[in-house]
Amino acid sequence: MRLVLASASPRRLQLLAQIGITPDEVIAADLDESMLKDETPRQLAVRLAVAKARAVAVQRPDAYVLAADTVVCVGRRLLDKAVTPEDVETCLHRLSGRGHRVITGVAVISPKDGAPDGRLSSRAVETRLRTKVLSLAEIAAYVASGEGVGKAGGYGIQGRAGAFIIDLVGSFTGVVGLPLYETQALLTGAGYRPKGA
Repeated sequence: MRLVLASASPRRLQLLAQIGITPDEVIAADLDESMLKDETPRQLAVRLAVAKARAVAVQRPDAYVLAADTVVCVGRRLLDKAVTPEDVETCLHRLSGRGHRVITGVAVISPKDGAPDGRLSSRAVETRLRTKVLSLAEIAAYVASGEGVGKAGGYGIQGRAGAFIIDLVGSFTGVVGLPLYETQALLTGAGYRPKGA
């Protein structure tokens, strides 16, 4: 049973390893991740996860394909993936002292096995968090660390920013980028069994 992870995220690989799963291949899907008009953050996370899974399943129709996408929002306002240190600073100012949601969409496509399309299963996992009021020095130090660049919402909870979170209701691994309970349930439901299981 071959498994392809449709993500170049090293964090997702590490999370899968925690539950004894090592993908046979990693193929990142390159998509426009812009939010559509009237789309909610939850809809966006699932749509992108499904689109990534489908894009890779076309290339590997004989394998299970796992994809995920994580978005961070304050209310309905999406905080984009931080590309620059300035983006990280902007995100942290918006999150300081406020509640926010992290939503990870997960999608699994099973091998085609002669069918026109592999079976698709998807799910959205939402976690609610609250960030402490951050001082300008704390924000500057985090920006200087470089940890927030490339991350949704401009922070990684598994690193230094873990000290900023005062409340979390939901999936910690979902905030990191792959909710393990739901991911394993989707893979098992699709018929995937890890090697040696």
